[in-house]
Amino acid sequence: MAEKPRNTRRRQSAFTVVGVAFILAGLGFLGYVGWQYYGTDVVSKHKQAEVKKSLVHDWGKGIDGDAVGLLRVPRFGKDYEVPIVTSFDKSALARGVGWYEKGAKPGEIGNFAIAGHRVTHGEPFRDFPKLRKGDKVEVETRTRIFTYKLRNNGTDITVDFSTSWPLQAVPVNGKQNVRPTEPMITMLTCSELFHTRDRSVVLGDLVATVSKPGTAKG
Repeated sequence: MAEKPRNTRRRQSAFTVVGVAFILAGLGFLGYVGWQYYGTDVVSKHKQAEVKKSLVHDWGKGIDGDAVGLLRVPRFGKDYEVPIVTSFDKSALARGVGWYEKGAKPGEIGNFAIAGHRVTHGEPFRDFPKLRKGDKVEVETRTRIFTYKLRNNGTDITVDFSTSWPLQAVPVNGKQNVRPTEPMITMLTCSELFHTRDRSVVLGDLVATVSKPGTAKG
């Protein structure tokens, strides 16, 4: 049997290498997607559990702890409880819901602004579009439990990620440097499940404050 020409063998070898490269690239991409949409959830939910455990332990000792508090949203389920941590950076949002530290603290006059992922990293705001005007949102700190009532649905307000008014002391589009007179909450997340520049926003007003038994005020 005649041996194949050298050029033919080279072309077949090149095609084989290219084919293997495409297969490996495809597997790598699938692995990356799998990690982003499943692996990060597992890791982040474990981190959230650790933050909650540490926070409750600190509260038991009369210490505020590193986290801001615990977030409960009945619309997201009766067992929904996620730690609120300081900052909007990637590390913070991988451990819970982030708090905009330049804004107001829970219950304070001003804008208590928080943000969380809809997908990946524990997806704490996965059901954000289900939020409805009038829903209650509860924030627990070491000494108090604050209840906010939402002004709008989870899909009513959409802004570009660079829009700054939701983080203002008084979150009103087109108005800056307005002095706040009431305690508010602003919640933000991605408006679509996949990569997007848009953010969904809900606003709420403080309607109840309850001091926890056996804790010093402050």
